[in-house]
Amino acid sequence: MTVNTTNTMKLQPEKPRRKVHLKQEKIAPYIFVLPFILTFLVFFLYPIISTVLTSFQEVLGPGDAKFIGLKNYRNMINEHFFNALWVTTRYTFWTILVLVPIPMLLSIVLNRKNILGRNIFRSAFFLPALTSVIVAGLFFRLAFGEQDTTLVNMILGFFGIPKTTWLQRGHTAMFVMVVLSTWRWLGVNVIYFLSGLQNIPVEQYESASIDGASEWRKFLSITVPGLKPVITYVVTISIYGGYSMFAESYTLFGPRSPGDIGLTMVSLIYQQGFNENNFGAGSAIGITLLIILMAVNMIQLALTGFFKKEGDD
Repeated sequence: MTVNTTNTMKLQPEKPRRKVHLKQEKIAPYIFVLPFILTFLVFFLYPIISTVLTSFQEVLGPGDAKFIGLKNYRNMINEHFFNALWVTTRYTFWTILVLVPIPMLLSIVLNRKNILGRNIFRSAFFLPALTSVIVAGLFFRLAFGEQDTTLVNMILGFFGIPKTTWLQRGHTAMFVMVVLSTWRWLGVNVIYFLSGLQNIPVEQYESASIDGASEWRKFLSITVPGLKPVITYVVTISIYGGYSMFAESYTLFGPRSPGDIGLTMVSLIYQQGFNENNFGAGSAIGITLLIILMAVNMIQLALTGFFKKEGDD
């Protein structure tokens, strides 16, 4: 009797302790994800909801706004909006056209073990990404100036080519913006493609060599399919980067460009929100840009087969 009484007294505290342990196990995951949830609510969900509400208002001052329905969206549709959309879309198209194939080819070259100084080249390509876009933009603005003494016009003059007013005409201004973007992000995309090449088994290339496949055939049949997830990712972030471009055009042209040749969608949001003090119109353009960006990326992902399941044709 004495033994049983002692065992009962020892076992009694186990139940509440086990309950506490189970409760801790259930609560622990929520504690770990709590910082992410708070960050998402404060810095992502709240700004989106606030921007959507502001797009239907006329902001008269701090804490003073009037609901005006779809007026901001109707007023948004004008020549400046379509110019900004056209410039942004062209910029996105050209940056994707340059920043996908060229980094992929460079990564294939730098992935070869017989390339001398390949680590130096990898670092050299990546260094521009660490440079401030403001500093880089100012350099490009001076280098592509319209005077005879600017860097690019001097080089053209050396070959007998007449000088060009790079930042005064639409096509040349777009060329400068794409060159600046290529200079900054080429090395980053090279790193993405290099990491993708590491996941392609070497045995596939060895088997193809035994079968007599040419380098071009290996590239089309092994490298490109193996890099498809990386290509999809690079295109996705390039679309986002293209449609959200602002700092490059601002440093090249300032708040306004001649004939809107450097006006992007985000530049238009900045003009409406801060120069015109019309936060309602800026919010309406921002929400429209978000919808356009999501639509373009969804179409791109559907075309590249991102939503297909394994086994689908």
